[in-house]
Amino acid sequence: MTGGGHPTLSAWFRRLVALALTVAFIVTLRNVGLLDAERLVRAARNLALFAAGLFPPDPSTLPTLGVAMLETIQIAFAGTAIGFALALPLALLACTALFGPSITVSVKLLLALVRTVPALFWAIVFVVAVGLGPAAGTLAVALYSLGYLGKLLYETFEGVDPEVLEAVRSVGCSRVQLARYALLPEAANGILALLLFMFEYNVRASSIMGFVGAGGIGFYLLGYIQLLRYDLLLTGLLLTLAIVILIDRLSALVRRMFLIPVTSSTPAE
Repeated sequence: MTGGGHPTLSAWFRRLVALALTVAFIVTLRNVGLLDAERLVRAARNLALFAAGLFPPDPSTLPTLGVAMLETIQIAFAGTAIGFALALPLALLACTALFGPSITVSVKLLLALVRTVPALFWAIVFVVAVGLGPAAGTLAVALYSLGYLGKLLYETFEGVDPEVLEAVRSVGCSRVQLARYALLPEAANGILALLLFMFEYNVRASSIMGFVGAGGIGFYLLGYIQLLRYDLLLTGLLLTLAIVILIDRLSALVRRMFLIPVTSSTPAE
């Protein structure tokens, strides 16, 4: 407010922005059909029928779903490991503390390009390339993990204390030594957390790879939807939920067990 009690220019601007966002939100709702009362009533009725078909869950397919869930976990584990193995060196190449703009910008653009492709599209690509089955799903998860882990890792490296890097540089270290004795030790806890998070996420992502024939429990979930067997679908979803919760708890345990004390070191003279 000004001394005369009138709103300042910045206050008017904020109000204008708020009004514009409100109008844009309402127009968007209309454009996507969420202001259509008839459609909303019909959707509510269909959801009620769908929910009624979910119960009670049918446990008769648990043995089959258990095998498929194990395959899903294997896809996520192998894909995450391959993606991490590819992402770590690229993240180091993207780190401005190690390389100049010509290299870092190129690598960041490459990672951004990989990251723009959804995991399900990668799955379709590899189903065409290597055929149906978990191999396609594993490669899809690996490429998807590469894009995101690469970005998250180089951001972690960029967050390392510059004073630590300067201390290691002062003894005449090479880039490899700087990465080994400063970047990786300082970022170790962050790397572990990112790796565990990516595995947890990939277990969920791998659950739908089977929708396009890339292995895992998704093949059965899609089949149950197509057959309108929502009780079997609920069984599969509950199993997936239980596994995801279990992995989350195990990840928390691993973090506590392997929490790495941050103690930077320098190479021996």
